[in-house]
Amino acid sequence: MERMSNGGMLYHEVQESNLCAVHCVNTVLQGPFFSEFDLAAVAADLDGKERQVMLEGAAVGGFSSGDFFSEESHNVSLGGDFSIQVLQKALEVWDLQVIPLNCPDAEPAQIDPELEGAFICHLHDHWFCIRKVNGEWYNFDSLLAAPQHLSKFYLSAFLDSLKGSGWSIFIVKGNFPQECPMSSSSEASNSFGQWLSPEDAERIIKNTSSVQGSSANRSNDNADQQRPNQALSREEVQAFSEMEDDDLKAAIAASLLDASAAGANLGAMGASSEKETEKQK
Repeated sequence: MERMSNGGMLYHEVQESNLCAVHCVNTVLQGPFFSEFDLAAVAADLDGKERQVMLEGAAVGGFSSGDFFSEESHNVSLGGDFSIQVLQKALEVWDLQVIPLNCPDAEPAQIDPELEGAFICHLHDHWFCIRKVNGEWYNFDSLLAAPQHLSKFYLSAFLDSLKGSGWSIFIVKGNFPQECPMSSSSEASNSFGQWLSPEDAERIIKNTSSVQGSSANRSNDNADQQRPNQALSREEVQAFSEMEDDDLKAAIAASLLDASAAGANLGAMGASSEKETEKQK
C-alpha cells in the first residue's frame, strides 16, 4: 500500500495578487517550496540565457547584437505572470518534467488521465494544478477556498471541459516529493498557504458553495456563480489577473532591471567584438 504523504494532509494556497503561478508550482509540490522572488530569479536567469544565445547567433550571422535585445522579459510580466518555461525550470529542480497534454508522448494520458500524477492548467494569466494526493484527485485552483475533490470519472470530464474552454494543459511527470516537514514550513511559509485534512477541505468547499448559492438566489445573479466545478470564463480569469500587488511588481521590476543590465553588458561586449572584427578586416 502506498505510504501517505504529509500525514494525509493537503497543501493549498489561496489567491494572492497575481501569484497564481507560485500557487500552482507549490501545490504541485505540495508544500511552500517557492516564493514569487524565487520564480522571478528563474525568469531572470532564463532571460539572460536567451540573450546570450541571441548574441552568439548575431555574431555568427553578422547582425548587430542590439537588434536582438529588449528591455522586456519574455518570461515574466510586471504584473507577475510567469511563462511555462519558468514553471518547467522550477519543477526541474525536483526532477519533474512538464510536457503538453496534446503532444504525441502524452497519448496514454489523453486516453486515461488517471494514470498520471498531476496536471498544470493555463488560460490567459491564470495557472492552477490538478493533483493526485494519496490516491485521490483534487483541484488545487487558488481561486477556490480549499482543494476540491474530483472523482476519477469527473477528472476526465473536467479536463475535457477545460480543453473545450481554451485552456492549455500540461502533464507533470516524475517522482513527487513525499514530505514537506510542517515544523520547518513556517520558515518558508506564506500568508496564503494552508494545510488541510481532506475532511476540512470538503467542509470548506461545501460551505463556500452554500454561501455562493444563497447569495446568487438573493441577488438573482446568473448561474455562473453556482458552478465552482466548471472552468472559469475568460472574463473571470481576466478580473482576477488584474489584482496586482505593488511590492510584487517592485520586486519583479528589480529582477528584470538586473537582467536588463546583464543584457546590456552582453550587448556592449558584442558590439566591441564586432568593432574588433572590422579593424582586423
